[in-house]
Amino acid sequence: MSKAYWNVWNENVQKEIDERIEKYRKANASVKIKDIDTSKPVKVKQVSHKFIFGAHIFNFNQLGKKEYNDTYKSLYGSLFNSATIAFYWKTFEMEFDKMRFETEYWDTEEFWNNVKHPKTMPHWRRPSTDQVVEFCEQKGIRMHGHPLIWGNRRWHCPEEQIFQKYADNDEKIRIRRNVLRSSNEVAPYLAHTDTYKKMPLAEFEKRFADIAQIMKERSEIRVREIAKRYGDRIHSWDVVNESASDFMRGNLPSKCKKITRSVYGIMEPDYDFNAFMLAQKYLPKKALLNINDYNTSKYYLKQIDSLTKRGCEIDIVGAQMHLFNPKLTLAMSNGDFSNPQLAKQTPTKIKEIMDNLSKAGKPIHLSEITVTAAGTSHKDRMKQAVALRNLYRMWFSIEKMMGITMWNVVDDCGAPGEPTLSGLFTRDMQPKPAYHAINNLINKEWKTNIITKTDNNGNVAFRGFKGKYEISYTDKNGKQKTITYNLE
Repeated sequence: MSKAYWNVWNENVQKEIDERIEKYRKANASVKIKDIDTSKPVKVKQVSHKFIFGAHIFNFNQLGKKEYNDTYKSLYGSLFNSATIAFYWKTFEMEFDKMRFETEYWDTEEFWNNVKHPKTMPHWRRPSTDQVVEFCEQKGIRMHGHPLIWGNRRWHCPEEQIFQKYADNDEKIRIRRNVLRSSNEVAPYLAHTDTYKKMPLAEFEKRFADIAQIMKERSEIRVREIAKRYGDRIHSWDVVNESASDFMRGNLPSKCKKITRSVYGIMEPDYDFNAFMLAQKYLPKKALLNINDYNTSKYYLKQIDSLTKRGCEIDIVGAQMHLFNPKLTLAMSNGDFSNPQLAKQTPTKIKEIMDNLSKAGKPIHLSEITVTAAGTSHKDRMKQAVALRNLYRMWFSIEKMMGITMWNVVDDCGAPGEPTLSGLFTRDMQPKPAYHAINNLINKEWKTNIITKTDNNGNVAFRGFKGKYEISYTDKNGKQKTITYNLE
């Protein structure tokens, strides 16, 4: 990293980060052990974190070799204590009314080990969910479902399936002519015709309200069936994904009773509000309900406030941070933060954004993060590692932050259009410097492991990172014992 970079991430910044970590991520422990021999040392070992260090698990059994898959799976429970599980509607329900809960042959490791071009498969990065949930349960790690409702029709919303199933030929022609330019546009704001954008709302509602109503009905069936299967098993959900852009443009709350003219296309009315109503109706109270977005502007905070006042039980605020462009990492390493995306990644701006989101009074989940390497050289990979280390430290220090979730763990295993060098591991599952940087933070610097002594009354006192501990001691009869202790 250049001198200009370190001028931004300077010693004073690092000191402030350390002070916040000490204040917000640690707590004082006092444990009284009645049968302890107070003359003998006590071993205090942290075995897990309260803080969520997660990653998506979209590449489950899909990496092409058993040894690759084994290494990938070993990260969950050792590095990551949470897994984000894919519930993208289009690929979760490829056949109408058949949700991909159960594992079929094309979901197995054997199948994927024999696929020469995995990215061409329609269910690449979309493993069947039963096998992933069972794996996470065996590992004892937290699960996060992503997402329930999202308007984006390239990755999630099955407009095409709904049109084919329910629309008559005249409707299909009308939709094609007046709404959709392409069902596979990357940028949702560019995916409509000029007619769609300029059509009076009353006419828009009259023409397409029936389709929006069907989408609403199908959304309820989807949420109901997912909740029935996993409601008591998956810990949290992105209830609605990336809807702040519609709120910002005045599309939410909907101006029509029967439809939303969304930046994504035809959507049910008030789809963000209705998503939470469905989640609250079908998911158990213990399930945590998240709102999630890349838009961290003042409009996102206003949307959260609006939804909360209308009765939405938002437990966690999700925020994303993707640096997909390798040139941005290179510019950042040179101390050039002039790009609008990079301008948000200085310590000052990160704190400003997170302090603003904290006004919602909810925990914050940094739900999707990407920092790509600029190239494959050792120097390029080291730049990625240094950038990630500083960003993780900064995020970890934010008071309201409850978790950080890495997006693509493995190089060249992202979605089309995502960078090929953003992983912690190479495509053949060799650890990169970025892995060592993050592992060192999570499993070394941010874990408390000490040998201490009790006072004369058998009290073990220490200050440590919040999480689960094993405390090993010698009792008054000379026997070695271990107890568990949760430091909150």
